[in-house]
Amino acid sequence: MAAAAAAAAAEQQSSNGPVKKSMREKAVERRNVNKEHNSNFKAGYIPIDEDRLHKTGLRGRKGNLAVCVIILLFILAVINLIITLVIWAVIRIGPNGCDSMEFHESGLLRFKQVSDMGVIHPLYKSTVGGRRNENLVITGNNQPIVFQQGTTKLSVEKNKTSITSDIGMQFFDPRTQNILFSTDYETHEFHLPSGVKSLNVQKASTERITSNATSDLNIKVDGRAIVRGNEGVFIMGKTIEFHMGGNMELKAENSIILNGTVMVSTSRLPSSSSGDQFGTGNWVRYKLCMCADGTLFKVQVTGQNMGCQISDNPCGNTH
Repeated sequence: MAAAAAAAAAEQQSSNGPVKKSMREKAVERRNVNKEHNSNFKAGYIPIDEDRLHKTGLRGRKGNLAVCVIILLFILAVINLIITLVIWAVIRIGPNGCDSMEFHESGLLRFKQVSDMGVIHPLYKSTVGGRRNENLVITGNNQPIVFQQGTTKLSVEKNKTSITSDIGMQFFDPRTQNILFSTDYETHEFHLPSGVKSLNVQKASTERITSNATSDLNIKVDGRAIVRGNEGVFIMGKTIEFHMGGNMELKAENSIILNGTVMVSTSRLPSSSSGDQFGTGNWVRYKLCMCADGTLFKVQVTGQNMGCQISDNPCGNTH
């Protein structure tokens, strides 16, 4: 019926021009079109294979890598937070700035509170000092305080202060620039600084050792002292005394000359009782003899009341 009416309307429109429809006809036509579209579920549907579609997102190894990167970033963030907290606790950064130190445009780093440090590495030609009216206090907790620059080292310990250097050292007054102590022996003669009474060394090589005119020169050792000269050893003084707990040995390639009054204390020399015999072999005794020119030589004692008269003495006929 609807098809026949549409055909009749088309014939009428083609023969007599456009045909005007009534409101009822338009509403019926619109309702029929909407019903047809609402019942057609396959309109615009195209069948597609989902396995051939491009898949988005991180899958497989890429997903595992992304998880690892996220975990690593989280660990770095935690470490950064710990470092930040440590810096904040040590440097004591507050709303008014840093409470423990100050940074100046001249490069000066000033510590305003007591600081606990292990090793400090200053820059080239750096200076460590205190305030003008305050002392600089450096304390080592049961450890020596060591200042080192290259091969030069200053060590401050509980009972001693030592300075070692392979290139020498020099102390001077920073205000007057006067040299107080120097190891440049070619330019400055070696003198002990004012107030220093003794010098402790294991080995010293020098041309001469002297004292001033109003004091004595004392050389003391705990063990063995060796004085050696490539061209001889000359000991001069108003009074020369040797105090030894053991033996004293004098060696020379040519001669030993004692010029002056020579006194030997026999209180500590070994002695034998009157009943000892010289031929037993238990003791080998020598007598110290001197020539008129000061030459010393020894004579083996083989009997009592033996003098220095021997056939091969170095003095000739004079003893």
